[in-house]
Formats: sequence, structure tokens, C-alpha cells
Amino acid sequence: MVLETFNLTKRYGSVTAADGISLRVERGMAFGILGPNGSGKTTTLGIVLSVLNPDQGTFKWFGKYPAKSVYKDIGSLLEVPNFFPYLSLARNLEIIARIREVETSDIDRVLDETALKGRKKSRFDTLSLGMKQRMGLAAAMLGNPSVLILDEPANGLDPEGIAEVRNIILRKREEKKTIIMASHILDEVEKVCTDVAILKKGRTIAAGRVNELLKLDNLVVAGADDPQLLKKTIEDSGIAKSVIISGNHVEIILNENVDPASVNRLAYEHGILLSELTVRKSTLEEQFLELVKND
Repeated sequence: MVLETFNLTKRYGSVTAADGISLRVERGMAFGILGPNGSGKTTTLGIVLSVLNPDQGTFKWFGKYPAKSVYKDIGSLLEVPNFFPYLSLARNLEIIARIREVETSDIDRVLDETALKGRKKSRFDTLSLGMKQRMGLAAAMLGNPSVLILDEPANGLDPEGIAEVRNIILRKREEKKTIIMASHILDEVEKVCTDVAILKKGRTIAAGRVNELLKLDNLVVAGADDPQLLKKTIEDSGIAKSVIISGNHVEIILNENVDPASVNRLAYEHGILLSELTVRKSTLEEQFLELVKND
């Protein structure tokens, strides 16, 4: 086990930022901590990095209660990366390497992996926002740690910048690094993470494998001249979990192992002409909003 937290609780006056959070992160996981702003993601990461002290609860890294030495094998990017604006990228990373007691010879590797090697001698304040975020990732990867903790790594980036950061994280996942990533960008969690914990108002409302916890039912949309007849036909057949009418369309969530083509065959057998038949994959966002609403 890489990380275990036990009932982590942190209060700021009358506000409980973390409310009994218990998580388990195994080696090699890409673990997403998902929730809207104010849900306790950054607070939780701050506690496990010993930046914040919990009011209650404990945590373990690699099966042991935290000691300074354990953090040498953990790279982190918390919120906005802080660098000296007037220094070059290489000089900034050299300072960080010396603080973390890792070899400065690793600087070229991390700059290369984040596509910043060509800007090695540039001042930090000349970088674009996307480059600054990649620089934060480069700093986190110094020393080749086995665990990366990333707080909103794609926050504020344009689509191109988000894709660049995502690809770096996916490469680290392929290298079997353990990744713990907090984000409110649901699509990014879906694309990057194998496991997820969903936070709301400081509490964990769900946790597990992405593909098990957030069952992504496909939505079949069928167009017909007589949607009422199509709805009744599908309901009577027993092939669907739910069938609702939306205008001239029927929205169908099929039972497991039922092929969307079954809707077309069923309509044909009952003399119903379909003007449209499309499949829209359910997204993590829909499941997340449903979980939060139900909670």
C-alpha cells in the first residue's frame, strides 16, 4: 500500500474542510480525487504532504507513519507552481534539486520529458501558462520519484495545454508510477485515472474503480414518427433499463449485454420506421453529478 489515510479531519473555524476522509492508494494506481472547488481536495493533499496538520486522523506512506525521509520518493505539484521569475528554468530546477537532495544531473531529463529543454536558459517569467504548468511537473519529477501528487495540474490551461499535461501524466502512468491527482475537470479524471474518490463538502461520498463505481451506461437515442409506440414496444420487450421520450426522440438505456442494434431489429419487427439511431456514451460528468445530487 502506498498511501492510507484514516479519518482525516481539518477545520478552519466553523468550516470543516476535510471531514473524516479515509483513502487507500495502491502501488501503480492512477488515483483521482474528484470534486468541485471547496470539496477538500487541496486540504487532503496538503495533509498527506505534511504541509498542513490535521485536527484529527492519521495517515501512512508505504505502510509507515510519515517521516521526512519518505518524501524523497514523492514528487508534488500543489496549486500554482512557485519559481523565481528572474531565474532560468535550469537555475530554478537546480535550487529545487539541492533542496530535495537529488542529483542536478536529472534536470536535462525532466526538461526533455516536459518539452522544455529548448527553453532551459529562458527566464521563468517568459513562459506561457502552459509552459509554467509543465515546469511544475518537471520539478515534481526531479529525482524520478515513484509517487507523483498533482493538484489541479490542468487548471486554467487551454485545450492544447490540457492535452500536453495529460500526455505527460499518461506517460508516467505507463512507467508504473503511482499518481494521485486532484481535479475538478471530470473529463481529465476519466481519461487519466484508474481509481477515484469523490469528495463533497469535505466528505468522501464514493470511492472505487472508475469503471465500477461510475458505471458508464450508453444512451441510445432513436428517432421515430410515433415515439409513444416505440417507447411501449421497447418497454414491453424488456431489453431496457429505462425509456423516456424527448420530443420526437426516445432515449433508451439498455440492459447489460444488449446490443444497440437490438433496437433497430425490434422496431423493424413491429413495423416502426426509425429516422435516427445513435449511441451517446455516458460520461463521468453525468455519473458524478448524479452521485452528488443523490448524496
